[in-house]
Amino acid sequence: MTTPDHQSPPPDASRPESKDRTYRSPSGIAGGVLLLGIAGWLGIDALIQGHGRTPWLALAALILLVPLVSAFTLRPAVFANEDRMRIRNPFRVVVLPWGSVVSLRSGYSNEAVTASGAKYQLWAVPVSLRARKSAARRQARGAAADTGDGTTALATRPSRAQTDQIMDDLRELAETRGKAESAQGEPSVRWAYEIMGPAAAGAVLLAILLAVG
Repeated sequence: MTTPDHQSPPPDASRPESKDRTYRSPSGIAGGVLLLGIAGWLGIDALIQGHGRTPWLALAALILLVPLVSAFTLRPAVFANEDRMRIRNPFRVVVLPWGSVVSLRSGYSNEAVTASGAKYQLWAVPVSLRARKSAARRQARGAAADTGDGTTALATRPSRAQTDQIMDDLRELAETRGKAESAQGEPSVRWAYEIMGPAAAGAVLLAILLAVG
């Protein structure tokens, strides 16, 4: 499941400021915090109490695991405003002006497709088949609760799965803003070296320690 919050992009003097809608996965964040807590507890204990190579192995493992766990749990987010969508995935940051987006697909994963045919997965908006089935059951119960004239109380009307609703919101932005002059441009991709660098250093250190052990 994902929850939206708001954050403002850098000011642009040429046009009114457009606020970002930010989508992240609460379950992913909770899992990441738990895993980092366990890794930190075990790693620090090994650093302090360990003997011989154990502290060095623990240090290498922490340098490797902390960036990777953070990349796949805490880092993913989707930022969307009237001009573009910015996708922050584990190892890349992709900026897609709405004019470059031709479709937003939902299957076993949610992804954006550009005019060139490139596909970018939205890690922060994971597909939940369980949530879809739950929403379908709520819809069925809502249909059964309809009154004779076909009306249903608004307070009890069922909703779609949350991630599907988020994709609907993004599609609406893409459709309504795709032809806007300020929403034109080419996609850009930046690798997350701040994640890849420490993880690679930890992997090399761990490999050396295991090789010489």
